[in-house]
Amino acid sequence: MRVLGIDTSLRSTGVGIVERDGARMVSLAHETLKVGRSAPHSECLQVIHAGVEGVIGRFAPEAVSIEGVFHCRNVRTAVILGQARGAAIAVCAIAGIPVFEYSPRKVKQAVCGSGAAHKEQVGRMLMKLLMLGELLPDDESDALALAVCHLNSLSSIRELAPKPL
Repeated sequence: MRVLGIDTSLRSTGVGIVERDGARMVSLAHETLKVGRSAPHSECLQVIHAGVEGVIGRFAPEAVSIEGVFHCRNVRTAVILGQARGAAIAVCAIAGIPVFEYSPRKVKQAVCGSGAAHKEQVGRMLMKLLMLGELLPDDESDALALAVCHLNSLSSIRELAPKPL
């Protein structure tokens, strides 16, 4: 099974594809979709849309995993993050791929065994799980962690299986 993990933000969005074959997981690709600081929001959303659409076209994932909404003190930041998530989710919905949402704590727990793990711990565990040669940038590491979380959350018991958005 192939899963696309997406870690959204407006200026840099991480995407990563993880494939599971039996008990073995491997990273097929990971990248950061970046936009300049002075780019208008509409251009940022277009970059997210085109980037996610390109990854879907190249790798044909069977599911998408995205970080759940978290509490923001700044309403403007929450709206901007919502727009970025919406752009990514819309591409997946148009492609007919189910999208699953996981909290940051659940992702850390699925990868490291502890929901309180630090970003570096998650990155190092991903290096071992996915046989990566180096520590990745945070956006890419987070995207791969989201994909691994989904793969580790799959269950043949219907009531325990994750539900798509």
